[in-house]
Amino acid sequence: MRTKTRVVRTAVIMICLLWTVLGAAQESHVGKLIGNAKRGKELYIRYCVFCHGLNGDGRGESAPYLDPKPRDFTKALFKCRSTPSGTLPLDTDLYDTISRGIHATGMPSWKPLLKQERTDLVAYIKTFSSAFQEEKPGTPVPIPIEPPDSAESIKRGADLFQSMNCWSCHGKDGRGHGPSAAALTDSQGNPITPFDFTSGRRFKCGDTNQDMFRDLLTGLDGTPMPSFAAAMSADQRWDVVHYIRTLSLSGKHMELKHLIGGQ
Repeated sequence: MRTKTRVVRTAVIMICLLWTVLGAAQESHVGKLIGNAKRGKELYIRYCVFCHGLNGDGRGESAPYLDPKPRDFTKALFKCRSTPSGTLPLDTDLYDTISRGIHATGMPSWKPLLKQERTDLVAYIKTFSSAFQEEKPGTPVPIPIEPPDSAESIKRGADLFQSMNCWSCHGKDGRGHGPSAAALTDSQGNPITPFDFTSGRRFKCGDTNQDMFRDLLTGLDGTPMPSFAAAMSADQRWDVVHYIRTLSLSGKHMELKHLIGGQ
């Protein structure tokens, strides 16, 4: 009888612990806001299910028509993070992605939703992967103060763009048509096109120089874009950022030349 009581008591304790873990995973924290997964599910079904699917696996009804494909939340691999490659994002990272959208993809900005609603969506998205129950997010990478954007920095960045083989994917002109581009796939095996740096001043994970520096530091998980945390120093990463900015400007210049008849 005592043995049976102990077994029941242990089972109750384990269930309580499990619910504690699951309850924590179903919350999100963005500033003073606390997201609720139940409310987030209702929003997800209304706004997100058509692309990301009922199970969060990126297989919604619209998915076959999108390029690149929608994110598979069950893998817990996210492009836009402030945390190191291979680690979970912060709640604020997911919130920022929902708010900003991802340029040059089918993912729009959801800023029209209330801040609380976006925070609730983050809570629900986290329920698709047990990783959010088993692991903690990574520690945000530090972004040092940006040095001057000088001609010397741009020249060094251009040299690094070549020596670090960025051109093999993004192309020597930065248009995303390098010799390796055609064979690239994402973590799901879907073909993926390198970003065209000449297309403008907007980028997938943010538009500032600090955002680009962070992308070089963290990499874009789930894509062939690696982290350059170990391969380049902070100053070198800033040099590459400054060079990439010139590609977007040159792209705009070429567009203007076309509009005025090639003069």
